[in-house]
Amino acid sequence: MQINVTTIRTGNILEVDGGLWKVMKTKHVTPGKGVACMQVEMRNIETGTKTNKRFNSTERAERVVLSQRPMQFLYEDSGSYHFMDMETYDQITLGEDMLENAKPYLLPEMMVEVEFHEERPLNVKLPQSVELTVVECDASIKGQTATGSYKPGVLETGASIMVPPYLEPGIRVKVNTETGEFMERA
Repeated sequence: MQINVTTIRTGNILEVDGGLWKVMKTKHVTPGKGVACMQVEMRNIETGTKTNKRFNSTERAERVVLSQRPMQFLYEDSGSYHFMDMETYDQITLGEDMLENAKPYLLPEMMVEVEFHEERPLNVKLPQSVELTVVECDASIKGQTATGSYKPGVLETGASIMVPPYLEPGIRVKVNTETGEFMERA
């Protein structure tokens, strides 16, 4: 499926030069002179090599059409992540490299979308936001306001996050899985 390069997002699978590439990072670059472009960092799914490619903003890219299946995350075992299809009860195992963006937010029994290309799992798609517990953060300082100042915190999955100063350990929060930012209390 042909898409405009300005609509490329992290996690998309593109077909470039005959290979399948997973988009790791994107940046829209607008130079003072010349045409705007998209700077895309990609990882080849077969070989694991990374590359940066610059697309002219008027170009089109081939996005691979993937089938999605809802699956439940079961557990992690020394770098292998196990998922179960809730309709057929088939289990699949994915390596750490396929879960780079999802690892900080995965909890056992969480429902995710696993994307397949010709029955081969390629990507794990998380919900837009997840609810996690803050297990560690600095103590709040009396008189400190919530206007723009944040303090470091650690979630139950071990991921680091910046939280408002009024939060304390044990509070459940909503986290945006695309940006990794605090959204609100749960």
